[in-house]
Amino acid sequence: MSGALIEIKDLNKKYALSSSFFSSQKRIIHAVKDIDLQIFKGETLGMVGESGCGKSTLARLITRLEEPSSGRINFKGEDVFLYDKQELKSYRRNVQIIFQDTYSSLNPRKSALNTIKEPLLIHRLNGKKEREEKALEIMAKVGLKKEQANRYSHEFSGGQRQRIGIARALVLNPELIIADEPVSSLDVSIQAQILNLLKDLKKDYNLTYLFISHDLNVIRYVSDRIAVMYLGKIVELAQNNDIYNRPLHPYTRMLLAAVPSCDPRKKKEIINIKGEARAENKEGCPFQNRCSYRVEICEKVEPNLEKYDEHSFCACHMAGSI
Repeated sequence: MSGALIEIKDLNKKYALSSSFFSSQKRIIHAVKDIDLQIFKGETLGMVGESGCGKSTLARLITRLEEPSSGRINFKGEDVFLYDKQELKSYRRNVQIIFQDTYSSLNPRKSALNTIKEPLLIHRLNGKKEREEKALEIMAKVGLKKEQANRYSHEFSGGQRQRIGIARALVLNPELIIADEPVSSLDVSIQAQILNLLKDLKKDYNLTYLFISHDLNVIRYVSDRIAVMYLGKIVELAQNNDIYNRPLHPYTRMLLAAVPSCDPRKKKEIINIKGEARAENKEGCPFQNRCSYRVEICEKVEPNLEKYDEHSFCACHMAGSI
């Protein structure tokens, strides 16, 4: 790993929702809150958390499919939210995304070949013949055959459709690929194939990944560092082994305790999950309602993500003492 490719600073995203059909009063949802994060060139940063915690919203902000309420994202030192139209187009060549849903993310009216070469056409790269050759080369690289080039998405299996999505993201030679739950809808055996493919492509193309998942076993297999997200905030950030061997945040411990194990020799920590997520307007730690280690300060002061040791960060008043 080398310097920071992406640097996120004080990033926030709020949505205003109607409280009911008959009311004009708006309810504010804080989907992403005060995110400070770096993604280093050449690494795979895993991001894990419950559904609805803001992982996909963060991915959409990084790719500028969403605009932030405040904060900034720097790509190689430049604020991506200040890009003009041409600069944004160039940025999107370097930052691609693999979507979770293999059905809706592919155009059913386009063949596999046309889907993969479409980014080259949009960015006006190469001639017609060169675009087709490039698309066929990438198809072969992700494990698809030349004779499948003119088939449509409904003629492929889920794993094959995800390979098309990976090829489409790869064809522009990006530096960063955001993989948003890329294997969650696939069979376990196919998941392993796709994960191994992504690891091989990272090595061959010198890629950087932001890998989003709610599956801790998947995250452990692919990641160098892991960020744990809860209610829009990163509550723990550490090296892969540190997260699994020495979790600092009670929420991280809760997630790990919920992972099933087939090893009868492994003693699992039993953590009772209680309570509901904290209300949006309540002060103090966002995890306090569900935490077994809550103390008085947790109800009054929201902890910031602070450095615990050389490679670990945690947003908990009790970090290291539980």
